[in-house]
Amino acid sequence: MANKNLFYVLLFLGMIAWGGSWVNVKVLGNYISAFEMIFLRFGITAITMVPIIMWLGHSFKIDLKSFGLVVLVSLTLIFYNKYYYLGTKFGTASLGGAMVTTMIPIITFIFLALMGVKKVSQKDAFALGLGAVGVLTMLHIWTFDLAHILVIQNLYFILAAILWATLTIISSKSRKISPIVFTFYMYIVTVALDWVFFVNISAMPFKTFDGIFWINTLLISIAASTFTNTIYFLGIEKLGAAEVSSFIFLVPFSAIILSAIFLGEKVDLFIVFGTILTLWAVKLLNNIQIRRKKARPTQ
Repeated sequence: MANKNLFYVLLFLGMIAWGGSWVNVKVLGNYISAFEMIFLRFGITAITMVPIIMWLGHSFKIDLKSFGLVVLVSLTLIFYNKYYYLGTKFGTASLGGAMVTTMIPIITFIFLALMGVKKVSQKDAFALGLGAVGVLTMLHIWTFDLAHILVIQNLYFILAAILWATLTIISSKSRKISPIVFTFYMYIVTVALDWVFFVNISAMPFKTFDGIFWINTLLISIAASTFTNTIYFLGIEKLGAAEVSSFIFLVPFSAIILSAIFLGEKVDLFIVFGTILTLWAVKLLNNIQIRRKKARPTQ
């Protein structure tokens, strides 16, 4: 029980770090470009994952099919981070953290339904409608001002959610290696592709990087990526995917709260209400139990 309670605490901290990554990106947007952030973030993450994988006793071997999937996922991850960065830089971290994280499981479900993997029941149709209302509430749809609703940062957030849903589906096709090892190679290939095609390391303004920059870089790399991914995968092994998935509900609210605290962003009640609606939709679509049923005593 003590071990399980420790996992709950670590998962809670991991979800806070995930939500806080939107704040980190907002700050880093004042220093570096999207591709420079990708290089530093995932480079540091990959390095710090090596001792963890060794400690867990996982093999670094990867088969050809899994590596092919890694390349596809890495390309998707680069463009996800590009739009995630741009949306947050020009918009607000609170809206991005709320909208993207809640849209991802909904869009993933829609893609799987279109692929014939999922069947849409009446409950699912209601949940999808509820999710749509939630997202439109976040966007203040009732203003009927398309210029305000369809601002570029909102489109960036939608693109980011679509790309992460795509990444999720592609990643699920890899079943021959450990998820944490797959993720490690995904970061390695992401850094390599970013280095070759998108970033000029010699032109990076290292002299302008102060303490605030490095604090946010380490938080988004080690706390939001290395630590959270490790705890998440270990949590699935120890507690089961159904129980761990309920902690995802903490991410959008931590993004909203931390954005208000550290960035001074005004807490928009419509974003909060829309987030609640979309999270309810996610709960219905994925049959997530927030509270576990108590086992009946044996006679």
